[in-house]
Amino acid sequence: MNNKGKGILALLGVAAGAFAFWKYKNMSPEEKQRLKDKANETGRKIREKVEDVEETISEKYDQLKSSAKKEAKDLTN
Repeated sequence: MNNKGKGILALLGVAAGAFAFWKYKNMSPEEKQRLKDKANETGRKIREKVEDVEETISEKYDQLKSSAKKEAKDLTN
C-alpha cells in the first residue's frame, strides 16, 4: 500500500477514535454502565475461550510427546 493510502487509513482511524470519544462523553451514566458491562462480559468470554484453547493445546502436546516416546522406544527395540 502506498503512503497516500496509509495516510487516509490513519486519518480515518483518528476520526473514528474522535467520534467514539465524543459519543462516549455524551452517553448517559446508564448507557456507560451498559457499555462497561458488555466489555467486561466480552473479556470474560475471551478469557474462557483462551483457557479452553490452552487446555486443548496442552492435551495435544502431551499426546504427541507420549506418542513420540513410544515410537522412539519401539525403534530402539
